[in-house]
Amino acid sequence: MSIQQEKIKELVERRASARLGGGQKRIDAQHSKGKLTARERLGLLLDEGSFEEFDMFVQHRCTDFGMDASHTDGDGVVTGRGTIDGREVYVFAQDFTVNGGSLSKTMSEKICKVMDMAVTAGAPIIGLNDSGGARIQEGIDALAGYGEIFERNILASGVVPQISGIFGPCAGGAVYSPALTDFTLMIENTSYMFLTGPSVVKSVTGEVVDQEQLGGAAVHTSKSGVAQLSAHDEQEGIRTIKKLLSFLPQNNLGTAPERPTQDPVGRMDNSLNDIIPDNPNKAYDMYGVIASIVDDGDFLEIHKDFAKNIIVGFAHMGGRSVGIVANQPRVLAGCLDINASRKAARFVRFCDAFNIPLVSLVDVPGFLCGTHQEYGAIISNGAKLLYAYGEATVPKVTVTLRKSYGGAHIVMSCKQLRGDVNYAWPSANFAVMGAEGAVGIIYGKQLKAETDPEKSAALAEEKKREYNDLFCNPYQAAKKGYIEDIIEPRNTRFRVIRALESLSNKRQQIPAKKHDNLPL
Repeated sequence: MSIQQEKIKELVERRASARLGGGQKRIDAQHSKGKLTARERLGLLLDEGSFEEFDMFVQHRCTDFGMDASHTDGDGVVTGRGTIDGREVYVFAQDFTVNGGSLSKTMSEKICKVMDMAVTAGAPIIGLNDSGGARIQEGIDALAGYGEIFERNILASGVVPQISGIFGPCAGGAVYSPALTDFTLMIENTSYMFLTGPSVVKSVTGEVVDQEQLGGAAVHTSKSGVAQLSAHDEQEGIRTIKKLLSFLPQNNLGTAPERPTQDPVGRMDNSLNDIIPDNPNKAYDMYGVIASIVDDGDFLEIHKDFAKNIIVGFAHMGGRSVGIVANQPRVLAGCLDINASRKAARFVRFCDAFNIPLVSLVDVPGFLCGTHQEYGAIISNGAKLLYAYGEATVPKVTVTLRKSYGGAHIVMSCKQLRGDVNYAWPSANFAVMGAEGAVGIIYGKQLKAETDPEKSAALAEEKKREYNDLFCNPYQAAKKGYIEDIIEPRNTRFRVIRALESLSNKRQQIPAKKHDNLPL
């Protein structure tokens, strides 16, 4: 065998060894927990044969606490680039079989390198997290490594889409990288995120809680809002990431890929003409409206289990990717509260950063009242959504279905927040408040002065009718030019798509500034 052949053989053997990570025994342990390895996950995520790995032979440089005897090629993370449905992406996947996926300085350097390459190439970055946290033996070097990653997350924000998949533990400082990315997906019952674990919580507060209760997928998708998506298992999680990517552009200078559809642009849905109940206090399901107007009824909801009084997510309309924001009358009557405002504001700002048009479906009676909301800063949180819509320069099409009252009317992409095309259904009401409250304020003294209860009740009903005649229809708003048209509900899909087509070359800028100062 020639020297060259021996070196090639050595390379092949070294690569095979590196692909085993921490060894077959630890791979088997990973599988026994129902978890895939880092390479198996990337194999499912990327197009077959497209993965090009970087830095396979990188090893850590720590020699303290016995670490000089544990040098493993790759050092606990697999990095590289590949394609998903033919589109280039940059990826990293932490390898729990190597030192529990703990982060070393060299591991952070590998991740930072691939993130820098993603920004340079203008391609999405997808990180699959499965790590026990910072490598304790490296001390401040490991902490410095996290700082380097966080800085990359910050600099890449709004430049390329960043998606985090939590496929195992993610604790301590490690949680801040996913929190800085655009979307975080968790796997039910096998992944968790928290700053301090159950043992620390018990020692400090006396509270007894397990990992799932403290930071599992159910907690972060429904209570904290830290995670936007969840999946039953890793295979579903990877399918969800791929579907999410199909709605997104490569970077902030591009547009989302169009998707062919056989769903006619002019398709009408007669059921929409009957979806609004005669009783203004009766709820209906906004999901029915969304399914009716988007291509093929296909809607990828974001933050499905968090702040259910508002719905956000991605769909296609006429083949184009759009972001949907819609009040949900079936939950809290569609009122905006603290969590709904935060949820929608973040989604609006993402869409604006990546040139995805916004379609807003409005049925909002106002902001939720009460001391809990006021003490929790509903004012500044509601202002986040107002700010997000007012700042957005992407095409904005708004359809008001029923109620649009008070400050919540302004917040939900009204004309004064540079809404491009604002439509209303015939059932739309634009007012400061509903008839009941308005009559009580305007005619309160007159009603109290009437000693005859029957006459007082009759007068109240008369004034409500006058108020409803004046405000509980969209014609006053149309007369003053606050909406472009009153449309037949069944024709909503066609009118929205046509409006989006007319805005496809929209050009609008905000004043030059270093950065904004939205109310955080």
